[in-house]
Amino acid sequence: MHRPSVSGGAVLSKVMLVGQAPGAKEPVMGRPFAWTAGKTLFRWFNEATGLTEEQFRAKVYMAAVARCFPGKRNEGGDRVPDRGEIDACSFWLEREIRILQPELILPVGKLAIEQFLAAAPLESTIGRAFRTRYAGVEFDLIPLPHPSGASPWPRVEPGSTLTKAALRLIAQHPAMQTLTNPTV
Repeated sequence: MHRPSVSGGAVLSKVMLVGQAPGAKEPVMGRPFAWTAGKTLFRWFNEATGLTEEQFRAKVYMAAVARCFPGKRNEGGDRVPDRGEIDACSFWLEREIRILQPELILPVGKLAIEQFLAAAPLESTIGRAFRTRYAGVEFDLIPLPHPSGASPWPRVEPGSTLTKAALRLIAQHPAMQTLTNPTV
């Protein structure tokens, strides 16, 4: 069964956020990060950059590794998209990056991070900036942990400190500065 795809909408931006996949509520709400994880994510961005959720959605292009809700796990919680689902959607992410030519990409969660960097513990990726290339486009990458309540990682050490460090890097990045301070 094909579930509705979820899009952040047409936003021309040099900053791109890449999530894992929509949850159960996002297709109903019609936008990414529309539920509990989104509340946390937009609070993080507001505290770091001053952008409200509405401003962030209007200024940052939001994409995902998989575009449709992959369903629930038998034991509860959302299922992580499988390799086939990721491959089926990779076309969209590649084209979006080629079209937008972002200067900064913010992958949220391990699955999104692993589209751009080799698999590694969050401790070695969160709180750092990377210069990388994807789909023939070179850009800065600042990974974030997933803001889901299912993972305590961003709320305990070293996750809390590293998440704050990542958000500071994002707020200081020139591409984000152009969104938060139009005179830059």
